[in-house]
Amino acid sequence: MAEDSIAVVDLDRCQPDRCNYECANFCPPNRTGKECIVTREERFEEGEEFDGTPEQISISEEICLGESCGICVEKCPFDAIEIINLPQELQDEPVHRYGENAFSLYGLPAPQEGRVTGILGPNGIGKTTAVHILADELTPNLGRFDDEPSWEAVLEEYRGTELQGYLEELRDGDVTVARKPQYVDQIPDQFDGTTRQLLESTDERGALEDLIERVGIGPVVDNDVDNLSGGELQRVALVATLARDADFYFLDEITPYLDIGQRMTAARLIQELAEEEDRSMLVVEHDLAILDLLADALHVAYGEPGAYGIITSPKSTKNGINEYLSGYLENENMRFRQQQIEFEEHAPRQVSAGDVVIEYPDLAKSYGEGEFSLEVEGGDIRESEVLGVVGPNGIGKSTFAKMLAGRLEPDEGEVDAELDIAYKPQYIEIDQPMRVDAFLSSITDDFGSSYWNTEIAKPLQIEPVMEQDLTDLSGGERQRVAIAACLSKDADLYLLDEPSAHLDVEQRVLATDAIRRYAENNDATAMVIDHDIYMIDLLSDRLLVFDGEPARHGQASPPVGMREGMNQFLSNLDVTFRRDERTGRPRINKPGSQLDKQQKRDGEYYYAP
Repeated sequence: MAEDSIAVVDLDRCQPDRCNYECANFCPPNRTGKECIVTREERFEEGEEFDGTPEQISISEEICLGESCGICVEKCPFDAIEIINLPQELQDEPVHRYGENAFSLYGLPAPQEGRVTGILGPNGIGKTTAVHILADELTPNLGRFDDEPSWEAVLEEYRGTELQGYLEELRDGDVTVARKPQYVDQIPDQFDGTTRQLLESTDERGALEDLIERVGIGPVVDNDVDNLSGGELQRVALVATLARDADFYFLDEITPYLDIGQRMTAARLIQELAEEEDRSMLVVEHDLAILDLLADALHVAYGEPGAYGIITSPKSTKNGINEYLSGYLENENMRFRQQQIEFEEHAPRQVSAGDVVIEYPDLAKSYGEGEFSLEVEGGDIRESEVLGVVGPNGIGKSTFAKMLAGRLEPDEGEVDAELDIAYKPQYIEIDQPMRVDAFLSSITDDFGSSYWNTEIAKPLQIEPVMEQDLTDLSGGERQRVAIAACLSKDADLYLLDEPSAHLDVEQRVLATDAIRRYAENNDATAMVIDHDIYMIDLLSDRLLVFDGEPARHGQASPPVGMREGMNQFLSNLDVTFRRDERTGRPRINKPGSQLDKQQKRDGEYYYAP
């Protein structure tokens, strides 16, 4: 194989007991007597350890003809093989490779004292691998998985680079690391006790009480961790990380389940710790507006998810985001995506004149004296309409959704019990050992049809996970399957609660398009609750705005037009947005800036001219 090609075998998909080794039988080098594709038992010496089972295949990259052949890729019935040409511009050896025919990472981000460094890229591209290395949880093998190099060899490879000093301190054990996990909903599985007990075990800087107050989790510190909501768990995880006394802080996705106000508070806390305490901060984030506001510099990550990933040298945050969206890296002269991710800059849509599908009366729900209460003024949702729902966390949006879906009985008012509602909840709990294809086929008769594949499976990228068990899915994969399951049902209303959580930038755009197109093409009615402002803007015809006092009292007026709704919602948060002059993407104005003040005077918090 050419030096710029790699072979990747997905061991979760390689199922030799269900095929006749078509890949090996049709491989041109094999047919000439060479051992290009053989079983792992045949490749490895007796007693040698290897991933997978002895019957699974191994591909010799030295013998393979490369992507120009591709016969094994076509013949594999389970899509387990990828033969990939690496970018010609890539001159470096891998930082780490997990094994033969396994994922390779090229490049590492460079933490800098007193600065917040961001990483932007799709899921499955090696960002977490990079952090495992920088956190001293994984020693880089420079691609030599069968003959792992010493630390001295690793340091020699990075001599003279920005990473040399950091890696030397890492080798000597002089770097302390604090890390916020990506999937905070797994915290209750790992800790049994109260929130206070968890947080007090992390208070190494004496800053715990201040952090608790600023993120607003004081009311839940004496609650058991397993009783916390996703937004509360996210803030607890943030506080637990920032309370530690570390040299290097890694924060993996700080925004899922947080509203805009909470996201901005998190960004300010991270910036302050970097600037005032001279700490190194590395943040992986998919909310472009928050990443833009937060990071001092940015590494772009690209490649082929699950096969290889490349992390670029640092760029300015603005240029890094814009280059990622365009799919073209200017300094590297590298195009890594054919299509640009475009941010449609549009005026609010005309309000739908469709027939009323759902008309709900005034609704009220109280959880007891002194507990949370919600009041919703009556309104309607129309045919072919997507109704966006916005408001702070703890204000009653999910409570309203559960009342509409029949999962919660209101204290006052009555929802039409005959409505068929397809509901994707905010927190996706999957405990049934069922394959994705079996799960989805049990939901709809259209499973596998041309229409279903085109309108649901393809845009939501379901095909790659079709043969996996539901319990083995990552957070992003689970989210996409849940959206697909919701849209696959025959319903009067499609109700999706926070569909953007754990999706990367490209997946959010694809999910937005899928939901919007499904509503338009099927005269379907949808209601979407989310904190990603741009997703809400692209999806929605009207807005339902919730306000009040989080965790105490929430209220909502009838749905309004997008301009009125955005201005009402963002004025409550005291946040204004502008548009990037190059890409049109929404960017948060710096509080108190001239543009921020002008837009507030004009009353235009989002759709500024």
